[in-house]
Amino acid sequence: QVQLVESGGGLVHPGGSLRLSCAASASILSYAAMGWYRQAPGKQRELVATITSGGTTNYADSVKGRFTISRDNAKNTVYLQMNSLKPDDTAVYYCHADPRGSDYIRRNFGSWGQGTQVTVSS
Repeated sequence: QVQLVESGGGLVHPGGSLRLSCAASASILSYAAMGWYRQAPGKQRELVATITSGGTTNYADSVKGRFTISRDNAKNTVYLQMNSLKPDDTAVYYCHADPRGSDYIRRNFGSWGQGTQVTVSS
């Protein structure tokens, strides 16, 4: 099981920017996709962005045009550049490794990081 460590969270004013990093202990090319998810208090964890091993990206409608997911396979690191941040972006952000396999395997045996707090406030 791969270990994932997020960094880069913090407090930022509305309209500001942050870049999150997710460092993996193994080759991220071993996984079908890497992704960023977030969970705000009282809400379900939701998809923010994903990137497949082939480089295809997907974004939640709420972050399109503002966030960019990228990967550096040589560094085994995934990034989330967040621009034009809004108070509604406040959440704990989690890195996720989606394993290759059946839907059951992907749903139950993916790897999660510990999360990093992002707070957008005046």
